[in-house]
Amino acid sequence: MSKSRLSTLVLVCVFAVLSFGIASAQSRIPVRWYVGLGAGSDAPTIAAQEEVVKQFNESQSEIELTLEIVANAQAYDVLSTQIAAGNAPDIVGPMGIRGRASFPGAWLDLTPFIEAANYDLTDFDPALLNFYKVEGEGQLGLPFAVFPSFMLYNKDLFDEAGIAYPPTAYGESYVDADGNELPWDLTTVRDLAMKLSVDANGNDATMEGFDPDNIVQWGFGVQMTDVRGRDTLFGSGNFADADGNAVIPDNWRAAEQWYHDAMWKDFFYPNGNYAGSDLLGGDNWFNSGNFAMSLIHLWYMGWGTGDLDAAWDIAPVPAYNGTTTAKLHADTFGIMKTSANPEAAFTVLSYLIGEKATDLTSIYGGMPARLSLQDGYFERFVEKLSTDYPDTDFDVNWDVAVQSLNYPDNPNHEEGMPSFLEASARYVEYGQLVDATADADVNAELDTLQADLQAIFDAAK
Repeated sequence: MSKSRLSTLVLVCVFAVLSFGIASAQSRIPVRWYVGLGAGSDAPTIAAQEEVVKQFNESQSEIELTLEIVANAQAYDVLSTQIAAGNAPDIVGPMGIRGRASFPGAWLDLTPFIEAANYDLTDFDPALLNFYKVEGEGQLGLPFAVFPSFMLYNKDLFDEAGIAYPPTAYGESYVDADGNELPWDLTTVRDLAMKLSVDANGNDATMEGFDPDNIVQWGFGVQMTDVRGRDTLFGSGNFADADGNAVIPDNWRAAEQWYHDAMWKDFFYPNGNYAGSDLLGGDNWFNSGNFAMSLIHLWYMGWGTGDLDAAWDIAPVPAYNGTTTAKLHADTFGIMKTSANPEAAFTVLSYLIGEKATDLTSIYGGMPARLSLQDGYFERFVEKLSTDYPDTDFDVNWDVAVQSLNYPDNPNHEEGMPSFLEASARYVEYGQLVDATADADVNAELDTLQADLQAIFDAAK
């Protein structure tokens, strides 16, 4: 065979292989995975998610999975635009209740796919399975990860003030530096928080000379949430009742007045003027080192505490009127009704919450919802955190996080409302107003909020 004929044959073979590869890729069923409504859009998680996609595609030859990551701040608008344009993804997640509720009617009922695949549900808590059942819509997700909430506290700031640490378990009393036992409730938290709030001259908020215009350290706050999230500290509720009417629960009215007093009268909670300041690291309050106690979720660990130059630990959520409510975030993956390939999408969903559940919950910082994966979870969690942040000690009281799961808010604070996005924008506007206004009439503003929400709900009927 001549050299030229050999070269031609090689080229033909290479072209055939390439053509076969392209044809094979094109013959695969396409499935798009959209990330951004919850965790997964921050830089440290991206490469790990890309690796999950790569491993899935290499594990079989029928489905081609692609990953689409959008920053959380834009993810809701981008998905809305895609849905309106008829270009929605197949799978969305991880997402919490808020993410699902933001797109009512958009999610596929998984029940027939679960039944067709004879999918084993025995590894999930039945209550958590029911958490994703929506009346009239079906099983909109399967349990994937839970993110309990708890009190995060800066031990160095407590030591500096000579104040005893919070209790180490739910049901325990707070024991002060003199040995006195007090209930671990919001009255005790308020008293501690005022002593832990300090101005530029070193005065705390209990002192007559305290300067509220020059605060450099705050005692308490409910971090990285909105009005509904912070009000849940005072008990469960929602701004819509079962009939879709606007309501302001009495316990949430009490909460809003308490927060406003905390900002503008007792000065231990950042008001709207301080909330985004450099002293508080923008909205990353606890990470600034100028914050003593913060109510936060498990997803905050690592990037929120990993580079904090202070000793810290976690404690139980305080009670209100004798009742403890530790708001819960729970993530899942949903399939959109518009998916052209729902069976393939369910195969991918099963892979993400099954074979890759350990990897993905580790990536996102969540506790696995699968009962079989919960043993040893915090050991694995700490190992990963310690690898990512080798200079930080993560040997903290993780038992508290597990105990918090016994006190979830029901209904969940992120449950849906009619015209969810418009309603959310309105209550965010309310929060911005009262938080930035010292003489705001909280009850009057709540009455206005209720009337405005009712108009929004009525327009959606």
